[in-house]
Amino acid sequence: MRVAEPGELDRLWALARVVRREAEYLAQTDGRLFGQVFDAERARTLPLTPELAERVDAFVARFGRLQDTLADKLLPALLRQLAEPVRSAVENLDRAEKLGLLQSADDWLAMRRLRNRMIHEYVDDPGQLAEGLMAGHLRVPVLLRAAQAFCEQVDALQKPGG
Repeated sequence: MRVAEPGELDRLWALARVVRREAEYLAQTDGRLFGQVFDAERARTLPLTPELAERVDAFVARFGRLQDTLADKLLPALLRQLAEPVRSAVENLDRAEKLGLLQSADDWLAMRRLRNRMIHEYVDDPGQLAEGLMAGHLRVPVLLRAAQAFCEQVDALQKPGG
């Protein structure tokens, strides 16, 4: 581990707090949205049920936001603190896998494609939307485990003098 620049650890801990909050919000929205199966018939009711449409929007946004915060913000900051090189997003994900922070970088990239699919298929096809949302729902535990692993790694870092 290298010696952190002033403020780096504070930023890292702040990012971990954000990740914990985002993970909690995603878990809550996931529980509310998928209390029952989300199928094409349910997706067809979105124009008539604004509360359900808002939950779908919240789920897609929170799914993507947690991915973005983990991969684009927390991971590079954590790698720097661990004296690991910070490279492209794909290389950083590969390194996170080798460090045991992610189960699979390839699965992470597949989740990224899934997130993009959920966003773009929202308007067009209720069947495709339902399929994408259910696939996202099944991946939520993967995201939450990654968030926990990242935060545990941050927690393991010692504050100067602490």
